[in-house]
Amino acid sequence: MTSFDALATLCLALAQSWGGQAVPPLFPPPSMQSPAVATPDGGSSLLELTDEDLLERVRSNPASLGSLSIGTPGGGRVLNGVPLPPDPRWIIAPAAISWGTAETIEAIGVAVATVHELFPDTPPIFIGDIGHPGGGRLKRHQSHQSGRDVDFGFYHRPGTGGWYAVGTAGNLDLDRNWALVRALIVRTDVERILLDTRIQRLLYRHALSLGEDKEWLDRVFQFSKGSRDAIIRHVRGHRTHYHVRFFNPIAQELGRRAHPFLVQEGIVPPPVYTIAHVVRPGQTLGHLARRYGVSVNAIKQANGLRTTLLRAGRTYRIPVRTPAPPPDPVVVPARLLPPDTPAALSAIDWPTAAMPGPAGGAR
Repeated sequence: MTSFDALATLCLALAQSWGGQAVPPLFPPPSMQSPAVATPDGGSSLLELTDEDLLERVRSNPASLGSLSIGTPGGGRVLNGVPLPPDPRWIIAPAAISWGTAETIEAIGVAVATVHELFPDTPPIFIGDIGHPGGGRLKRHQSHQSGRDVDFGFYHRPGTGGWYAVGTAGNLDLDRNWALVRALIVRTDVERILLDTRIQRLLYRHALSLGEDKEWLDRVFQFSKGSRDAIIRHVRGHRTHYHVRFFNPIAQELGRRAHPFLVQEGIVPPPVYTIAHVVRPGQTLGHLARRYGVSVNAIKQANGLRTTLLRAGRTYRIPVRTPAPPPDPVVVPARLLPPDTPAALSAIDWPTAAMPGPAGGAR
């Protein structure tokens, strides 16, 4: 059994058995984790399977492949999804659907555990939607389909805030919020953090006041220098939470390779690819449906539309069942590590560019 299989089994058991009782933390602080927990090495051997071995596993025991992330965040699926387990360090937001890949669930635990390691008296953080057990379209979102997207709430000052409360200079606990963001960047394989620029500026100034390296921060925050490779980017509607997207080195690559076999064996449906269409004046849903050979309802569902009205100049996603070029192998970039750790954060070990270390490390 791989570490991912074990994690999935443990998460399912916890979700079914703990109920409303006090739950011991599933994720210890990163500095106390063994290498097998801190990094998903146990699943990496799956990447060494030949195509023949993959096909045999798909046919005989798909669960043995662990969590797979298939497709894109805006048009994907999940195989062998894992629920976010109960833990005293977080509260699953009301009505949230919180299933993802094992790598995503693990990354959530690593980041939140870091905040509690640095500030032991930290209250629980709200965690919102991740995705359906099998991925796919999730109402309220255009992404969250491939098990790699997570909505984190903010850490607020005592007596302020709550789930989906607008973050302000008056209610945000900047120490804990920066610890969370920093942990996501240096201790996990984070791809993007979507966050309103107003919150970004608060975190940026706070990080500078702690002694963080300005050049490193300018690479982290897009608003500062406009870097195309920046991790934290502005998207409207993200003044109430962090939208975090993780790379899944194993789940994505294994999903890419196994997907044709899963379709062949009828385990997942044929792929649906999304085409971006900019609506011109006079075009209707019926026009788009005829042009692309899809149903009106399919277009409405793909874009979360409640009516048939379209806005000229706006881009809509058209789900099309058609062959697409084979995707390239998944390449996860090296983590963007800072040159050093400010004294204010040095109570715990952090990986740096000079010393990646076991607490995170560069790829």
